[in-house]
Amino acid sequence: MAIEQLDSVLLVGAAVLLAAILAVRLSVGAGLPTLLLYLGIGIVLGEAVIGVDFSDADLAHALGFAALVLILAEGGLTTTWSEVRPALGLGLLLSTLGVAVSVGLMAVAGHYLLGLDWELALLLGAVTTPTDAAAVFSVLRRVPLSSSVRGTLEAESGFNDAPIAILVVAISSGTAANHSVFVLLGLIALELVAGSALGYLVGWVGARVLSGWALPSSGLYPLAVLAFAVLAYGGAAVVHTSGFAAVYVAALVLGNVELPHRSATRSFAEGVGWLAQIGLFVMLGLLATPSRMDWSHVLTGLVAGALLTLVARPVSIAACAVWFGTPWREQLFLGWAGLRGAVPIVLATIPLAEDVSRATDLFDIVFVLVVTYTLLQGPTLPWVARRLGVSPAGEASEVEVEAAPLGRIAADLLHIRVPPRSGLHGVEVAELRLPMGASVSLVVRDGESFVPHRATIIKRGDDLLVVTPRRIRDETETRLRAVSRSGRLAGWFGERGR
Repeated sequence: MAIEQLDSVLLVGAAVLLAAILAVRLSVGAGLPTLLLYLGIGIVLGEAVIGVDFSDADLAHALGFAALVLILAEGGLTTTWSEVRPALGLGLLLSTLGVAVSVGLMAVAGHYLLGLDWELALLLGAVTTPTDAAAVFSVLRRVPLSSSVRGTLEAESGFNDAPIAILVVAISSGTAANHSVFVLLGLIALELVAGSALGYLVGWVGARVLSGWALPSSGLYPLAVLAFAVLAYGGAAVVHTSGFAAVYVAALVLGNVELPHRSATRSFAEGVGWLAQIGLFVMLGLLATPSRMDWSHVLTGLVAGALLTLVARPVSIAACAVWFGTPWREQLFLGWAGLRGAVPIVLATIPLAEDVSRATDLFDIVFVLVVTYTLLQGPTLPWVARRLGVSPAGEASEVEVEAAPLGRIAADLLHIRVPPRSGLHGVEVAELRLPMGASVSLVVRDGESFVPHRATIIKRGDDLLVVTPRRIRDETETRLRAVSRSGRLAGWFGERGR
């Protein structure tokens, strides 16, 4: 590449990146996953408008997988294990049994209702089934949810990419035709278990190494943590196990141990995750060709999306949730919150790269499905959460604190916004009766901040900053939720905040 071309690429790339960053503000305000705006930027840059030609399916496949690795690493590093752990069983079942149920239903519907041949129907079911980690991590973390619902969705989105990627590759390459269903399921299970085990091993080793090393610069710690996560993916891929499962598990381990400069590491991971999302979605927008799509693609995408959202997804949720006694309200929300994003579109590039018959039609159908149903589901999630009662009032949210190697502070800073109908309104600080060691350190009211005393009365709209030792954080959050629901006499009313 000539230096003049490099200059042009850097100029355009920086301009696109800045435009994408500014677009985050618009998407957050509208409640939409940022992927829609990034896809739009890619379409504008593509041959339909500006004329940038990008049609290399093999390159798109490779870059897409690389971006997903970074997105899953960011998701694991920023996921709180205490929230995922209680929901891990349901999340894993959704990633296995739920995936199988959804793929089967979509394949049958695709063949008999949409008139697709069995290979294409199976691929349609497979590529549209997994929820998208980027969409879940970026949207749901801005929607107040109970910890069980949030943990389930995050665990599912972190793990369900792995079995689907294996399945899509097997179908596209023709490997699936050489094995029975049970053998194929066994191979998928083996790769998942082996990949997860390898990821845990790499994460454990990384945690031990980084906690014992004193690196010369704090900026090296985030790079080392991310390198360990990517190492897990590469190692798993080399020994033919699930790299996606490995990178997520390794990042989950590294993100939930006391490492030096933990806050800086998470911030760096979030930045890398945003960069991967921007690059991935813009590239997929470039790969799309609106002029190629006809009404049959649009209609098929809309019908397939309706079947997935209203039939396959709810049935798969019910088939898994019945074993855990999940309330029906949570089941309904889990069904509606199955956000699709870049993952289905990236997976649709695999049949393109393998020259599967009608793979272009599949890509266009999936593109229509993702864009349409993200527009429908994304903005409605807060409203649906409130209507179904899975959005608890007064939920405490964590503000990250720095943890340096020689001065670790085993405490967290919780930020609580007092909602209009919260029972915290009118309660004195002393009446919170927080666990010994936790305290309300600051109150922000009408833009003014002050240090409260024991008799300070909390009012609706206040922002409270609560400092709590990490060992009693769960107890502190539980008490705050209880008071928010039932007021100062929460304990007398039997409200435990769980």
